[in-house]
Amino acid sequence: MIKEMSFWKWLGLLLASFFLATLLYGFAGIVDLVPHGWVYCVAALAMCGVMIWLYAIFVKWFEGAAPKDLPPGKLGSHTGLGLSVGLGYFITVTGIMMLAGCYKITGAGASGMEIACAFCFFSVVAVGEEILFRGVLFRWFDEKWGFAAALIVSALVFGLVHITNDNATWWSSLAIAIEAGLLLGAAYKWSGTLWLPIGIHWAWNFSQGNIFGFEVSGNEAGPSLLHAQVEGPEWITGGAFGAEASVIAVVVGVLMSAWFIWQIIRCKRVKAA
Repeated sequence: MIKEMSFWKWLGLLLASFFLATLLYGFAGIVDLVPHGWVYCVAALAMCGVMIWLYAIFVKWFEGAAPKDLPPGKLGSHTGLGLSVGLGYFITVTGIMMLAGCYKITGAGASGMEIACAFCFFSVVAVGEEILFRGVLFRWFDEKWGFAAALIVSALVFGLVHITNDNATWWSSLAIAIEAGLLLGAAYKWSGTLWLPIGIHWAWNFSQGNIFGFEVSGNEAGPSLLHAQVEGPEWITGGAFGAEASVIAVVVGVLMSAWFIWQIIRCKRVKAA
């Protein structure tokens, strides 16, 4: 349906969908009014369910068909895979920094409840942003203009919106576009579900901020399991913006994105044969 739309109708509905998804993500911020504790965790996870449900309604309303990127049968497996990929990503980045002598663990801290609340908080961020940038922006460009256009546009916009974050620079935004925008878009296309990029994004933010103690996109993430001393050239450590602005993170992200893209191309060739 999207592919067959006239350009102006496509553009109008894309902007309307993007606007509604932005409002939806903003509405999710009400969970921050809930005091931290088990109630907060329940409220955050419930908000994720509400956002996913409303996204499905938006898709049905605007496009006349239920969304294909929310298959219930792949909720557990793809989200779990995404969490593993996101965690593995930052274990790799942090490990390389340790080998370079730029990351040294100095202690441990944070209570179980603090970590649980942080984990649930980043579930809301992951669901909201993946609906916005992959479920709407990437998918609409992909169906109308193809995979390459969708990947490039969604990655650049994703990086650009981070320019307003604390300690952000043009380099940090470009780094996020390359390492995260490309990876999340390619993972979405490869899997055909939102569950995989949601899982990657969720673990990406949580692990760097609340396991390894980096800033998350320039912002303080709160208590972390590990306390560490991060020192060295900013091109290695990412400086005040955090590990996402590190060349190490960019290189690892590019390699992971390349694997997904190769798999996408390979699968298409198999089908064509």
